[in-house]
Amino acid sequence: MTTVFAILLLVAFAVLVVGVALKVRQYWNTPAPLKIATTPAPTTRSGVVVRMFRELVFFESLFKSNKWIWVFGYLFHGAMALVLLRHLRYFTEPVWDWVVLIQPFGKYAGFAMAIGLFGLWARRFLVDRVRYISALSDHLMLALLVGITLTGLGMKYVAHTDIVMLKAFALGLLHFDWQPLPTHPLLLAHLGMVALLMVVFPFSKLLHAPGVFFSPTRNQVDNPRERRHLAAWAAELESKNGGD
Repeated sequence: MTTVFAILLLVAFAVLVVGVALKVRQYWNTPAPLKIATTPAPTTRSGVVVRMFRELVFFESLFKSNKWIWVFGYLFHGAMALVLLRHLRYFTEPVWDWVVLIQPFGKYAGFAMAIGLFGLWARRFLVDRVRYISALSDHLMLALLVGITLTGLGMKYVAHTDIVMLKAFALGLLHFDWQPLPTHPLLLAHLGMVALLMVVFPFSKLLHAPGVFFSPTRNQVDNPRERRHLAAWAAELESKNGGD
């Protein structure tokens, strides 16, 4: 079981890293021929940085468009970030001081994750226009995230696993020195779903995480009158035609 899960997690992590890198490369090389910044938009590059910061940290556009969806979305993403940071204790020895400090808060963040996920999932059933555009993959992805969250909470509050042994396994993955993995049913289910999430992440709508940085409606300066916007391929074509 240790060998199977060690290989599974390492392969899944490789798929995640390579897949996201290839997608980011694709986004980077995709031309933006039009100036389509969503107004009111900043007119300077520093203003774009500030706007992007507000979008990433506060979900500003979602807050303006729908308050109750923002509540569930922000609850889920904020709690998930805290949970992920809390998990660093399994991969560091000694554990960093700030990771120790967030442990009391992180252990309750799983409940906030669950509430946020169920709220977002309910939206796909209760809001007509969202239900209409929701595909089976959307529901399966939410089910996967809920499964990861509930199994994590189950190990914390219902059926405990050997976290010392688990940490030895996690550190062994980092140093390619595999250590026995606890054969706890909830833990195996949890790790299996985490591996599945890593594999499907680069090919799913969850890729909006890095994709937001490449959204032309957010990352463009609103200066169409001051400076002509010309994609690289268009500039090359214009230069060639001008030369002819």
